[in-house]
Amino acid sequence: MALITWSDKLSVQVRQFDEEHKHLIMMVNQLHDAMKEGKGKQVIGNVLGGLIDYTKNHFAAEERLMKAHGFPDYEKHRKEHNQLTMTVLDLQKGYEAGSALLSQSVMNFLKDWLTNHIQGVDKGYGPYLNGKGVK
Repeated sequence: MALITWSDKLSVQVRQFDEEHKHLIMMVNQLHDAMKEGKGKQVIGNVLGGLIDYTKNHFAAEERLMKAHGFPDYEKHRKEHNQLTMTVLDLQKGYEAGSALLSQSVMNFLKDWLTNHIQGVDKGYGPYLNGKGVK
């Protein structure tokens, strides 16, 4: 069973970012499945690394568009992205060093952060960008 399921309530009304959010959800679900199935460190490490890389690219794309269109909460949004990136990089370092395990609580953190970020913070830029002609 998927840890996160996409629904229209997660839509930010910007096609590119809805598609990227769907992909992020799929990647978190892959990581969750690998953890539950006790996959080897290399498999989980590769999935975690891919998730981190994709998230960085997604955050950069959001930030570029927000900055280009003068989104008023740009700086707050960027800081939240940076905070999650640092948290997940610390998780990855600990996992690779063998001092931290991927657990259900870590997966719940990722799930909660992603869904709360999309439904709370990201939803704020949708109408603003739509008003600037971004669909």
